[in-house]
Amino acid sequence: MSGTDETRTELPRLTPPKDAVAPVRHPDAPAPGELLGAHYDRCFGCGTGQPHGLHLEARAGDGVRVLAEFTVKEAHQGAPGLAHGGVLATALDETLGALNWLLRVIAVTGRLVTDYVRPVPLGTVLHLDARVTAVHGRKIYSTAVGRIGGPDGPVAVRAQAVFIEVKVDHFIDNGRAEEIQAAMADPDQVRRARAFEVNP
Repeated sequence: MSGTDETRTELPRLTPPKDAVAPVRHPDAPAPGELLGAHYDRCFGCGTGQPHGLHLEARAGDGVRVLAEFTVKEAHQGAPGLAHGGVLATALDETLGALNWLLRVIAVTGRLVTDYVRPVPLGTVLHLDARVTAVHGRKIYSTAVGRIGGPDGPVAVRAQAVFIEVKVDHFIDNGRAEEIQAAMADPDQVRRARAFEVNP
């Protein structure tokens, strides 16, 4: 293919290039154990304003690592009594995205590859553990696992991802005007956005 943006089919590689660097936790990152909170109240993954959302709670870990939990509820099922695979991928994506709080960057999912190891029944608390493995330019490479029965329980899902660093204009230029205006009027949302404006 010739390679216009509309016809390009090449996906970001999940393996960092040889000249990628180790991730460095930002000095102003939340402290280990600190609850990160929702990045947006209406977010399906972490927002408290979504009645059927995951309400995923993520905490800063050591290094460039995030630990999170969410409980699989009736609204999250696919097959009878089991979590929907897309919901599990969303939980992994949300946890991986929370790593950006520790780097103090704004980044979006470029690629997410999910492995489903075992079914996750309704009522299960999924324990998620994500970490950044490397950084190369605007690309952030990371991995995550989701376990059932406790933080050391059997692996149910796992993922590899590449996130791409963007400016806040990415959301302003591509989001719906009504939601953008509401977010800009929310003092908590503005405070969160400003936390990333200076990125030494």
